Amino acid sequence: MSENYKSKPEMFHELSCYSSSHGDPEFIHQYVVDAFALETADDETKNIRVAFALIGLYLHVEKNFTGKEVQNAHIKLGKQRKTWPRFVLPLNRGDIGIKNVMECPEGFKRDMAIENWCLSVWNAYSSCHEAVRELVQHELWRDK
Repeated sequence: MSENYKSKPEMFHELSCYSSSHGDPEFIHQYVVDAFALETADDETKNIRVAFALIGLYLHVEKNFTGKEVQNAHIKLGKQRKTWPRFVLPLNRGDIGIKNVMECPEGFKRDMAIENWCLSVWNAYSSCHEAVRELVQHELWRDK
């Protein structure tokens, strides 16, 4: 194994240090958490983790939510619902992964790579899009 090899968890830790200390009010760290959760999800991953990550990317990619707004939506959802649907995990998780993000220098290029990663992962889960939209409509935007 090469000295330069890093596992996905190692890359996530390094990227998390970057994104959580970013200082941008958009809070890009939330996008990193959600994209990584979906990139690495397997049959052992809890339903809530996949559901929250899908909801997070939906709100960001399709509804232009900031990371802070996504985080607030997660908090609201966590207080309302106790069981979460199981989503089918696609074989291909997108053309862009955490490795591609980490190959970009810190700053604007890495931030853009995070955006592209989110879009790539979200598109890879296209078979789940309608169910995620319905879940958000029912759980976040219903009249109470």
